[in-house]
Amino acid sequence: MIKPYLLLLTTASILLSTFANASVETQLSQCAAVPDKLDRLICYDNLSASLATNSVSSVSSAPETIAVAASATVVTSTANAPKNAAEEFGKIKNDKAEQEVVVINLTVNKVTKDPYGALKIQFDNGQVWKQTDSRSFKLKPEQQVYIEKAALGSFMLGIKDRNTTIRVKRLK
Repeated sequence: MIKPYLLLLTTASILLSTFANASVETQLSQCAAVPDKLDRLICYDNLSASLATNSVSSVSSAPETIAVAASATVVTSTANAPKNAAEEFGKIKNDKAEQEVVVINLTVNKVTKDPYGALKIQFDNGQVWKQTDSRSFKLKPEQQVYIEKAALGSFMLGIKDRNTTIRVKRLK
């Protein structure tokens, strides 16, 4: 069974929201009736400003204190930063980058094509790489090539004398 004070509170809130909604609708229709474009825009701006101030005043103060506390932690964290932080900002700190291999030079041992026309390349050191793009690229056994790292973990195979490369992935 619904308690009478809950029923009264619910009814009052529905009536207030209906009146507020009707008030906004009537103000919108009044603004729409203004013939001059600039005056109509000013009317809509004033209406939106009045709605914004009403919604801001109805908000409790608890979120404001949370926002202030969050901004205070940001300030203290930047205050404790080292003095050369502005100089170090944006630099990538990766100690493994100096030890990491970026390009390898290989000698082609055997070149075959798969049923889709992609090259399958075997090298003297036993590695097997496969072409992943559909570019035309000619290779011969005993030819010197290089494989370099490309974007997003992919690899490019090329020849020093040519200005073109193909995308490859390692099979073995």
